[in-house]
Amino acid sequence: MGFNLTRRAVAILAVAAFAAPAFAQDKVTLRMSTPASDTDQRSVALAEVFGPAVADFATYEPHYNASLIQQNSELEAIASGDLEMSIASAQELAQYFPEFSIFATGYVHQDADHQVRVFNDPLMDPFKKMAEDELGVKLLSVMYLGRRHVNLRQTKDELTVMTPADLAGVNLRMPGTDAWQFLGKALGANPTPLAFTEVYTALQTGSVDGQDNPLPTVVDQKFYEVTNQIALTSHLVDLNYIAFSKAVWDSLTPEQQEAVQAAADAAAESARLKQLQLEEDLVAFLEGEGLEIYEPDLAAFREHVQAQYLDSEYAASWPEGVLEKINALGN
Repeated sequence: MGFNLTRRAVAILAVAAFAAPAFAQDKVTLRMSTPASDTDQRSVALAEVFGPAVADFATYEPHYNASLIQQNSELEAIASGDLEMSIASAQELAQYFPEFSIFATGYVHQDADHQVRVFNDPLMDPFKKMAEDELGVKLLSVMYLGRRHVNLRQTKDELTVMTPADLAGVNLRMPGTDAWQFLGKALGANPTPLAFTEVYTALQTGSVDGQDNPLPTVVDQKFYEVTNQIALTSHLVDLNYIAFSKAVWDSLTPEQQEAVQAAADAAAESARLKQLQLEEDLVAFLEGEGLEIYEPDLAAFREHVQAQYLDSEYAASWPEGVLEKINALGN
């Protein structure tokens, strides 16, 4: 009898050992690799909103500060099956598909709501299909990163920026790549390449007249200490896409796919609202620090900047008619 019990016990243990991994595999592991920190609003929203929303069938496993996959290699990792999720910029996607460069261009997106309308419009379908078919990446939702504005040393009495003509002769620090320098010139300024670490001193000494960045950066880097005004040009409304493995998506049931999509949209909305509130709070803070903050003629800027792009090599890869469709979805 003891022998039979032992054999039965061994059999039960063997079945349990076999069944346990199979049961564990019922839950898919979704590794998210991002260069952002765990306190970034995108990271927080995904951890607090997305993860719990899919917990019945998936384990959300975030990896921050590019600790799992090197920055700018995430899409390739998803394509090769080595990663399930990332947050991808239009600039990154444009490295694979030049058509995506239109979404990283000045005055294409008008605000956070416009980003969502553009992403959910049929005009995006060919772009999404391209990423799925050729890279194995499904773009689930769009995350708002914020708006870049012109921040100047001059007071509003000395210089009021209402149209691109008002920036003539203004030495505006912009990132050093050709694309950034082109945007600075398209704004009407004299774009000046300068390392980010040198911007504060350059503003302090007058080596440059201004810089462009989102309001959180103006505060984080204390640029408000050495500048006097911010023209809310909103010349780049930046974004990330929640990128998901198409192979993993195809392995999910329709109900699970619906849950993943809803979770991504909810996380993006949560991050968007927090970022918009932060920007609003920072306007009040900066005004309290003595900066003059105002909105220029955005229609004049948009018309001028888009004309510059359409006459350049940057627009060569844009599908015909897409810019007009994007503009039509604006306010």
